[in-house]
Amino acid sequence: MKVILKEDVKNLGKIGQIVNVAGGYARNYLVPKGLAIVANTKNIKSIEHEKRMLQEKSKRLKNSAQDLANRISTMTLSIKARAGEEGKLFGSVTTMDIAGALQNEGIEIDKKKISLEEPIKRLGSYSVNIKLHPEISVQLNIQVIQE
Repeated sequence: MKVILKEDVKNLGKIGQIVNVAGGYARNYLVPKGLAIVANTKNIKSIEHEKRMLQEKSKRLKNSAQDLANRISTMTLSIKARAGEEGKLFGSVTTMDIAGALQNEGIEIDKKKISLEEPIKRLGSYSVNIKLHPEISVQLNIQVIQE
């Protein structure tokens, strides 16, 4: 019996694949648990349509991430912080501070997408990597200045 997998099934296949399984396995396990549907022409067309829609959505997300990356790569973000002698900060500049400063510029980015090796503890210029999409990451220039 041919079925279309609705979820990844270990030792059988990935989501969206059409696989040939024993009739009892399909009727008694895969279909009742919602892991698969019977592979008839209607269901095959439905799955193909869903795949196309997901591909278009993925393409739109990638294009918007690329536009945002182009916008971020050209900007230099200034963050004011209190500092003592020799340019050492009281506290540090973290990913949350960077996300807040970007939000003030009108760019919404989750702090988890900003990667810092370690918090910034001195005045000066820094380059921070931001991962906007699994395939797109961009460098943001940050200027930490005296408050």
